[in-house]
Amino acid sequence: MSAHRTPEEIRKGLTHPVIDGDGHWVEYGPVFAEQIRKVTGDLGANGFLQSQRRGPDALSMTPQQRAQKGVAMEGFWGRQSTNTRDRATAMMPRMLYDRLGELGIDFGIVYPTAGLGIPRIADDATRRAVIRGFNVVTHEYFKDLGDKLTPAAVIPVHTPDEAIEELEFVTKQLGSKVCMFGSAVRRPIPHAKGAPAELARYAQGFDQLGIDSEYDYDPLWQKCRELGIAPTFHTGGRSYGERNSPTNFTFNHIGHFANAGHNVAKALFLGGVTRRFPDLRFAFLEGGVGWGCQLFCDLIEHWERRGAKGMENMDPTKLNRPLLRELVDKYGYADIAAELDKRDGWPLEEDFLTGGMPPDDYIHCNITQKQDWIDLYATPYYFGCEADDRMNAVAFGKAMPLGARINAIYSSDIGHFDVVDMRDPLPEAFELVEDGLITESDFHDFVFGNAVRLWGTQNPRIFEGTAVAKEAASLLKRNVERRA
Repeated sequence: MSAHRTPEEIRKGLTHPVIDGDGHWVEYGPVFAEQIRKVTGDLGANGFLQSQRRGPDALSMTPQQRAQKGVAMEGFWGRQSTNTRDRATAMMPRMLYDRLGELGIDFGIVYPTAGLGIPRIADDATRRAVIRGFNVVTHEYFKDLGDKLTPAAVIPVHTPDEAIEELEFVTKQLGSKVCMFGSAVRRPIPHAKGAPAELARYAQGFDQLGIDSEYDYDPLWQKCRELGIAPTFHTGGRSYGERNSPTNFTFNHIGHFANAGHNVAKALFLGGVTRRFPDLRFAFLEGGVGWGCQLFCDLIEHWERRGAKGMENMDPTKLNRPLLRELVDKYGYADIAAELDKRDGWPLEEDFLTGGMPPDDYIHCNITQKQDWIDLYATPYYFGCEADDRMNAVAFGKAMPLGARINAIYSSDIGHFDVVDMRDPLPEAFELVEDGLITESDFHDFVFGNAVRLWGTQNPRIFEGTAVAKEAASLLKRNVERRA
């Protein structure tokens, strides 16, 4: 724990509640599977158990076997053992509920652990059975704890219809207020149809839902709007691409949530989703906010060059061919001059290729003014940040263009290996204030205001009946008055 103050001491000194935007519980697999079996039968239970085999199967191989099969090194000993009390807390939601005050948390959004990977299940029937059973069982574990805890339901996104069906079920039948959406859906590359099974995963692409999909996901975003659900993404990127070391888990782990969030955030933005659904809010969890700040800058800088106006500078028809030829002669490059003469002064014929697309990668965004960047990115996007990440301060600083503030959300990540003591996260987060990197007003937004705006903008009643109801309602009312 921080050498400064305890979580309780820090919380007592605050004038506002603390919302944990991304903690975790650790489903006890042997029992959880049997609970799923009661809901969706053997298909759901056995599918769930099989979905948990990636780690054990990888760890049962030698490094050489993993290298030969292209299997990533997984994290061994991934659960706390020296802190038995925290291990028990992660397994039992009622114990977590009882300890929230000790952790300095007033209200917690709880994401799964075993459930993080189930949207990846390839078989349609198995995936749907596992997820349905998972959501029902999770609801039962948390149903009497809603004043201080709410669990995230899992939403598969292989097709918009599948996603909408589960979204309607969890919201209307279970009363779910928070949903974790899949992303990076594996799609077979048509040209590689018939590839051997052991190589099939290398003959796939990834559907990021916003661009280049064979499906139209707009009905899903519209359904989120109707049901008051802010889509949140907690997709990982381990074992993909360059994060596939057969020997080193840390190599695979660092940055993998950020990479997955980066992909879907880009796709939604460039696909015009935030333009078509300006009132929706999206969150990308556990990857920090540093990449979100960098992406904001990168998108602006690329737009200046690759947007419609910037691309006018690249139009090959605007090349002054006589001047180019004159300059080549002036500096004595006879071989270049001869080649230009063969091409009627055009340097390269491929300069005219466009790949069948309009020369504007931002065509779906319809950016016409500076405010568009705030409306299409800085306002609708939220980023889950682990407490000890010093990059959290960047979101509140002066480095962002256009005076933007990027929405960072306090995320304890309790329950996972990187939190040695569940009492650590709040003091670690408050060190940003103690060290002068953010203000107390920034801290208010970090641990409370941004979480309220993310989920409460979508559903103003989400915090009714909870320990933060009064303060959340007051903040949302002020936001409405400001917009008016």
